[in-house]
Amino acid sequence: MAIFEAKEIFKFAIKIEENGEKFYRFASNLANDEETKKIFNYLGDEEVKHKKTFTKLLSEVTKDVSFENYSDEYFDYLKYYVDNVIFTEEQLEKQQKEVEDVISAIKFAMQKELDSVLYYHEMEKFVTSKQKDLLEEIITEERKHYTKLSEMKENLK
Repeated sequence: MAIFEAKEIFKFAIKIEENGEKFYRFASNLANDEETKKIFNYLGDEEVKHKKTFTKLLSEVTKDVSFENYSDEYFDYLKYYVDNVIFTEEQLEKQQKEVEDVISAIKFAMQKELDSVLYYHEMEKFVTSKQKDLLEEIITEERKHYTKLSEMKENLK
């Protein structure tokens, strides 16, 4: 039986936010106009805030939650999801090479925002009600990021 610690779900979330920030800083450098740079930098700043929230939540985990109701396959799914869908640092570097302009950066970021929302919804099964409220706030913000990116894409067409 695989051992899965509650802390891992927060560590995964922290990594998601770190890589998101790195990508938005990268995308900012692709932008030719100040408004686009400003939006990408704002989104990078938002990822920093989310990382701080997850770091705080991680520090509050004092003992592991009982995961008896979840199968090993479920935890394998979460791990593979994080490793393959939510980009690792290595994947980020590789995928950044394929991002050649602002439009491709926006499309990439939109997909990663959706991936993050899905992962955070999965996390809700493992957190306290107080943590769930904070998680819902982050999910709402990630949705707003998606909307902002969609608007940017439309305005650049």
